[in-house]
Amino acid sequence: MKKQLVLMDHDGGVDDYLATMLLLTMENIELLGIVVTPADCYIQPAVSATRKIIDLMGFSHIPVAESTVRGINPFPRLYRRDSLIIDHLPILNQNDFINTPLVAQTGQDFMVKVLQEAPEPVTLMVTGPLTTVALALEKAPEIEKKIAKIVWMGGALNVPGNVEKGIEPIQDGSAEWNVYWDAVSAAKVWKTQIEIIMCPLDLTNNVPVTSELVQKMGKQYNYPISNLAGQCYALVIPQDYYFWDVLATAYLGKPEIYELREWETEIITHGVSQGRTKVVAGGRKIQAMDKVDKDAFYSYILQQWRR
Repeated sequence: MKKQLVLMDHDGGVDDYLATMLLLTMENIELLGIVVTPADCYIQPAVSATRKIIDLMGFSHIPVAESTVRGINPFPRLYRRDSLIIDHLPILNQNDFINTPLVAQTGQDFMVKVLQEAPEPVTLMVTGPLTTVALALEKAPEIEKKIAKIVWMGGALNVPGNVEKGIEPIQDGSAEWNVYWDAVSAAKVWKTQIEIIMCPLDLTNNVPVTSELVQKMGKQYNYPISNLAGQCYALVIPQDYYFWDVLATAYLGKPEIYELREWETEIITHGVSQGRTKVVAGGRKIQAMDKVDKDAFYSYILQQWRR
């Protein structure tokens, strides 16, 4: 089987680590590296946790790079502190040293290098803001032709966003956080010719993290990866939590359980709707994950993490 070349760019939230774990189980994927963008995290523990997860899963040849980009609207501290918690989980701290390399280059320069040197176009799996991608394209515009597509967890098309007024009182509630962190960069990526496949809140809102599913992971506790996944989800189970990044990433492994729909869109970069992905006639065409076989998705992740 010819493997699909993938470069991952995540931003250190709980589900970003879980998406990483899922991606590493896919036999049809050759993962060229992971960039950590400093958005939904504190960057040092997020990079550390990512490297420890790669070590645990036995892929310590896969390099990690730290992006140095900055967004416009910071994620709440309450969200970002999860990176500290994950980095301290006992299952990730059984060894004295981390073997997975942290490259000296910034994440944006590493992205440029990987794309330039790849023998064929690469899929970018992005589970955070698009800022690192936008800066890499600005630094080396020629890499656009080396990007096969961007699979992105982001946006809300025909449902409310998740940037709540209680947290950001000057917003109208239409923005999704991965866009809102830096809508200007998202808009820059929208101006390219790169194929974009979005996993928007329209779909993720229908695929919750349930107590039943987390308990099923717990029953697989003798498998380290399922054990870690269950521990991560246990941290967030008291709140409404959905399969955001994991649902987006699973598309690379099981595209047949998804239905896509084309939309014409634009990114709003200012005003009370800053960070909104708006459906507009004549806008930039993107593909959005519209439907998923939920039972097949749940079964897939349980099976993949049973190792």
